[in-house]
Amino acid sequence: MKSKMKQLFIEKKSVHVLYAYQGTKSYIEEVCDYIEEGVLHGEYTILIENDRLYLMILKELKVRLTEDQLRFVHRVNSFDFYFSSGSYHPPAIHEYFKETVEPYVENNLSFRSWAHVEWASMEEPLYLIEDFEKIVDDAVNDLSFPLVCAYDGERMPDYLVTILMETHPYVLMNDEFTPSKQYLG
Repeated sequence: MKSKMKQLFIEKKSVHVLYAYQGTKSYIEEVCDYIEEGVLHGEYTILIENDRLYLMILKELKVRLTEDQLRFVHRVNSFDFYFSSGSYHPPAIHEYFKETVEPYVENNLSFRSWAHVEWASMEEPLYLIEDFEKIVDDAVNDLSFPLVCAYDGERMPDYLVTILMETHPYVLMNDEFTPSKQYLG
């Protein structure tokens, strides 16, 4: 199933995937596969990740990639990214993202992105996630790049799952890659 996802990233640049991961080990494996695949195709990866997991990812990437290849990875601290305005505010996050991708777009460089979306608790106003994911889906289509949005599958209430299935055209869940039947695009 994952080979279908890899093929889609090669054939179609505008790909927005929801990844509901189960456990740190499989998460690290998946993000490193995604980055490595991008590097092998000459694509930069914008990795939006927290400090703790980034150290684990970097350790694994150093085994898989050369120093020159590691230069294709641009890490953005997820806390800075999502809370750049002091709170989870979709327009501010969108602005931060536009500034981050601007050099790649201006210099016509191929890139992909991986965004780890997480909170201290799931008590955040979930409608903000819906607003943000709609903005991101538009950006993926406008700028023509692949994006994986990774959410901890064990911390996703049903309401959030519904929102995410409606705002992502593709889903990687339980090691299965499928088109979302609920996608509203």
